Amino acid sequence: MIIAYAHCIAHGIDMRDGLGQQRRAVRTGYWPLMRYDPVLRTAGNNPFLLDSPRPQAPLSEYTDQELRFRRLHDIDPAEAARLAVLAQEAVDQRWQVYEEMATRGPERFPADARPRR
Repeated sequence: MIIAYAHCIAHGIDMRDGLGQQRRAVRTGYWPLMRYDPVLRTAGNNPFLLDSPRPQAPLSEYTDQELRFRRLHDIDPAEAARLAVLAQEAVDQRWQVYEEMATRGPERFPADARPRR
């Protein structure tokens, strides 16, 4: 299964900068790049692979580019600021969890439940 971020015209970005917006999503930690391969656990390795570097920019570098976030700021700046702080905290917390997962031993992950063929 692949879960991917796909920019959209409804996000209010210049579609010619879609790749740039995807980069910002990764740089800020909003969309970390990771893989999970249960076969690695079977081989005695950590099945969780964190491919992204640590976030290198504040989340606002990403959210300020998108209409869905800018619109909230236009309607209610105080609420937008409050939610921006919470969103940054959530990104930071999630990143800590992913970093911890990337250092776990394989025994701390569930066994591969797929049927053997």
